[in-house]
Amino acid sequence: TPPTQNEPLKLGQKLNEGKTKQIFELADEPGHVLVQSKDQITAGNAARKDQMEGKAAIANRTTSCVFKLLQEAGIKTAFVRQQSEKAFVAAHCEMIPIEWVCRRVATGSFLKRNPGVKEGYRFSPLKMEMFFKDDANNDPQWSEEQLLETKLSLAGLTIGRCEVDIMNRSTVAIFEILERAWATQNCTLVDMKIEFGVNVSTKEIVLADVIDNDSWRLWPAGDRSQQKDKQVYRDLKEVTPEAMQMVKRNFEWVSESVKRLLEPLASGRVVVLMGSISDLAHCEKIRKACGSYGIPCDLRVTSAHKGPDETLRIKAEYEGDGVPTVFVAVAGRSNGLGPVMSGNTVYPVINCPPITPDWGAQDIWSSLRMPSGLGCSTVLSPEAAAQFAAQIFGLSDHLVWSKLRASMLNTWVSLKQADKKLQACSL
Repeated sequence: TPPTQNEPLKLGQKLNEGKTKQIFELADEPGHVLVQSKDQITAGNAARKDQMEGKAAIANRTTSCVFKLLQEAGIKTAFVRQQSEKAFVAAHCEMIPIEWVCRRVATGSFLKRNPGVKEGYRFSPLKMEMFFKDDANNDPQWSEEQLLETKLSLAGLTIGRCEVDIMNRSTVAIFEILERAWATQNCTLVDMKIEFGVNVSTKEIVLADVIDNDSWRLWPAGDRSQQKDKQVYRDLKEVTPEAMQMVKRNFEWVSESVKRLLEPLASGRVVVLMGSISDLAHCEKIRKACGSYGIPCDLRVTSAHKGPDETLRIKAEYEGDGVPTVFVAVAGRSNGLGPVMSGNTVYPVINCPPITPDWGAQDIWSSLRMPSGLGCSTVLSPEAAAQFAAQIFGLSDHLVWSKLRASMLNTWVSLKQADKKLQACSL
């Protein structure tokens, strides 16, 4: 078992030291490293460099929260756990020497490189750029072609078309998840840089390095004059103790706010009504899928044909406590349950009838042909019914939305990898 937070870890050799952190091998945890932050802040490729007491702890808190948020959503990262005030444990990766930059709003270096574009121009879809990590040449901007032609090889994985596409797609998904999360704090995520590594154990591309207040631009209420990120430090005319206190206050504000991104804002639930206990197995699939989105799910038995008064009483019970609810009606043969519910509640109703091979083709019409004034949808797969309910809640709950967004990315990545494998076999 890994040591607890208080127990000191046995550090192996130092693998790397950058401007703001050190990376150590972990003697007792093969395949893992300790990422230790430093109390240093730099700008312009370390042309400006200052000690900022407490920065290591602030940066470590920030990056640990961001990685937890992404990991709970389902994004593959190197992060394992926060170890101490100033350090976290991560999977050992060989780093891909590219900074992936994703922009929603044009500002900063983009304006210098693209004269004529006004600050505040919004990119939809997001604007992706990459920069090769090369301090001597000030991290030049690279094209995809340059990256492909370099044929980088890390931990035995060659970075080709498939890998570049995966990192591109992943960067967009990661940005969108964090943008959605920051919007709950009325904060605009303007742009962001991230880095990927190849996990030396699994040979998988994962989000690595850190994401902290040096990694992005954050404008509360979309107002640049309120910026809270490292740009405040870059913009200082001169570095005075007072100025550094202001920079530190901003960094602390971000590390406090980022904790709130992990808290659900809205709590919703799915209530599955089944016409008969014989539909239980079908309903359990809905409940299990709801669990994967973190949505509570109640199962109830009621028949709108045999006990309509009871069906409406159950409906009233769930309408009476103010928790946003999506009803899923599971009734085979003639589905009276969904239509009766839909005609008597303002909440969304999804029909998910368990179709039998003998009469299914006829039974389905009772879920599809509705009287006027009824808005219930019909979704045949129990997993898809849960996903549809999650998409409804995702409109107001950023944590559910982020799970859906990561799942979409992971499906895309697995198709890409399957195609790559198949091509390798066919050649």
